Amino acid sequence: MPRRRPIREKLLLGALLVGVIVGVLSASSFLGVYSYRRLVRALSARAAELPRASALDEQVGLARLAHTRALAGESGALADFLGGLMATGLALDAYCQEITAGELEDAPLGDRSRERQTALRIAARLEAIDGIVRATPVPGEPPSIRRRAMLRNVDPELRSLAELTSALPSFLQDRLHDLASEVRTRYRTLIIVTWASATAAAVLLATIAGLTYRWVFRPLRQLGHGSRRVAAGDFGYRIHLDTRDEMAELAAALNEMTERFQEIRDDLDRQVQSRTREVIRSEQLASVGFLAAGVAHEINNPLASIAMCAESLEGRLESLAGNEDEARVARRYVELIQAEAFRCKGITEKLLDFSRLGEVRRQATALVALVGDVAEMLRHVGRFKGRAIEIEEGQDVLVMANPQELKQVVLNLLVNALDSIEESGHVRIAARRSPMPESSHGAGEAVLTVSDDGCGMTEEVLEHLFEPFFTRRKSGQGTGLGLSIVHRIVTDHGGRIEVSSGGPGLGSTFRVTLPLAQVGGMAAGGWDRAAPGRAA
Repeated sequence: MPRRRPIREKLLLGALLVGVIVGVLSASSFLGVYSYRRLVRALSARAAELPRASALDEQVGLARLAHTRALAGESGALADFLGGLMATGLALDAYCQEITAGELEDAPLGDRSRERQTALRIAARLEAIDGIVRATPVPGEPPSIRRRAMLRNVDPELRSLAELTSALPSFLQDRLHDLASEVRTRYRTLIIVTWASATAAAVLLATIAGLTYRWVFRPLRQLGHGSRRVAAGDFGYRIHLDTRDEMAELAAALNEMTERFQEIRDDLDRQVQSRTREVIRSEQLASVGFLAAGVAHEINNPLASIAMCAESLEGRLESLAGNEDEARVARRYVELIQAEAFRCKGITEKLLDFSRLGEVRRQATALVALVGDVAEMLRHVGRFKGRAIEIEEGQDVLVMANPQELKQVVLNLLVNALDSIEESGHVRIAARRSPMPESSHGAGEAVLTVSDDGCGMTEEVLEHLFEPFFTRRKSGQGTGLGLSIVHRIVTDHGGRIEVSSGGPGLGSTFRVTLPLAQVGGMAAGGWDRAAPGRAA
């Protein structure tokens, strides 16, 4: 099993790489800065040398000028010449002090060997000139002749001295001219080091970016994506991370939690389905009880007629022989007994057919015929006397549905509509094929419309109409489960149910859309059938 690598170790590795980048760039930067500082210091030191060299050359020039004037015999020129020699010596001392104090042997332009040698030669020339000036005079020689001889002897030394002092600035110029060739190797090395440092830093930065994306951003993105899918209800989705760190542990924990959610959801779905079937069955049984109570007195009427006819027939059986009139009356009573008995049988058969809770199986079902049967049963409910149910005539349509559940839908919608109207109100039912194109089920759609002119509904009632245990019947009766079950049955059949109302007192309209059944590879759009017309 691969070793677990915590995020702390990965962060330490990233910090180490960042430190290496900082170190490499800092070393390169410091190397360049210090090299620049050394060059600037060398230039500053050599720049201070130029004024001293210029002053020395200027003093030599003044001394030569005074020497020329002395040879010409000007008065006071010899004193100026001797003063110039003294000033030249002072200027030479200042120059030597400058080149000695600013010594930078290891820096660019730091080599001053030529300047030192030249300064020594200048000092030697000054000593030679001083020796000539201080030479012991020849006894008996006139002073004027001695001065002229001294000035002539000094002249070559002065020319040599002028050449040496004028050469001093050229040494620095030559050094500056040769500086580029001298430091070429050094700055090329610095350029290579700088580029190598930048390249290494870029590679390390790219490595850090790649590792950060792989270790942090990609796992976070996968965790976020997986969390959103799970939050959207996709409990079958699992997050897979190969980072072997805390994020992988978080993904594993999230997967375990999702698996538990899925198990809980599946268990709850099974319980909901089971409870829903029980509620639908209970509601259907309650509807059967409602119909049974409604038709009880209707069955009593034909049973009373049967009893009376049987009792009357019993009294006339003895006098039937030879009496044609009595026989005719007896036959009429027997026919009446048969008619009323068959009437009771029809009512109870419809009630029993509605109450069957057999296997849930969908089949092609004639919608208009089914609506007519349910309306016929409600005709016998006493409390709906005087309230008209009008069924629009037209072709019947076949829908793919479970007949018992569809009867439950029609019954709940009709009872809801009949409860919302007055005794003289009307309920209108229409079933037709939708003019819209074929649906996603591969066939067309059938539309069942149930409208009434009753009490209508407010926006609040429309918003909560299909919620369980919500009811606003005028009588205050009902469990509030009827329309909720209708919505569930229609949805399970792949259909839709919509409701609209103009407001209180303006009636309501329910619109149920169901997929048509396919008969022979084609949608059963309609077939001729005489509609039941009006039921009351």
